[in-house]
Amino acid sequence: MDTAQLKAALAQVPVVLNDAGPFKYTAKPMIEACLATKTHYLDITGEIDTFAMARGYDAKAKDAGIMLMPGTGFDVVPTDCLAKLLHNQLPDATHLQLAFDTKGDAFSVGTIYTMIESLGEGGLVRENGKLIRKPLGHKGQRIDFGAKKSFVMTIPWGDVYTAYYSTGIPNIEVFTGMKKPFYNVLKFQLLYNWFLKLAFVKNYLRKQVQKNAARATEKQLEQGASFVWGAVTNDKGISVTQLLSLPSTKKLTAIASLAILKQVLEGNFKIGFQTPSMVYGGEFVLELEGVKNIKNNI
Repeated sequence: MDTAQLKAALAQVPVVLNDAGPFKYTAKPMIEACLATKTHYLDITGEIDTFAMARGYDAKAKDAGIMLMPGTGFDVVPTDCLAKLLHNQLPDATHLQLAFDTKGDAFSVGTIYTMIESLGEGGLVRENGKLIRKPLGHKGQRIDFGAKKSFVMTIPWGDVYTAYYSTGIPNIEVFTGMKKPFYNVLKFQLLYNWFLKLAFVKNYLRKQVQKNAARATEKQLEQGASFVWGAVTNDKGISVTQLLSLPSTKKLTAIASLAILKQVLEGNFKIGFQTPSMVYGGEFVLELEGVKNIKNNI
């Protein structure tokens, strides 16, 4: 991206919503342009490195009087807000687990590109406040999402980074639905991770995505569904769980991003690096179209 062109384009713009991923390439120059033009920055990333990069500009954003809020879509609005809701119910929680799955839905092309970028890098969790590398899918379990029961495995989802700042909970794991045979293959990942990191492998996969790009169909957008489950536990062994039913991931991304964009345009924002729930609270997700709180157990 040309910084001068970005500055010129943003000069009269109060807020920008960046939906061009992978964000490891687009977020930094856009944020720097936003700082120069005093433009609020939003994006729909789920990339942990992008969240960390954005937080590194926190002081400069405060000086410029703007808000930096990466993750205004399915990554990470529902999970971030659910983490906040759970923490409100159990303020002394020390462990947080979040999980999500879909039904009749498919990953967006942008999400697939992001997954390709991270191939071979393994997983990531938070332990005692620190980000710790783990093998991808180092844990697996079954979760009842209400409409379906799924096997899930750990992945390096954005909340591993963001939920720590939203809630202060020091131990965080995020899971996603996955076919058990694929999970079993991951047990041997140390043997082939080196291969997945090679540039020609990633270039080949990118070309395949471009060739066979699965665009969201009207049926997927309107009939697809997603589910987000969360659980917090404290040192006394007390646990709270909660389950949300949501529209398809792509539809939820559009609904949540536009809702946050509207809030910013109306002057409802906090300057500096923020997560959705840090500004709008855990209840924000429950106010979005098509979101239902279907189960809450203490």
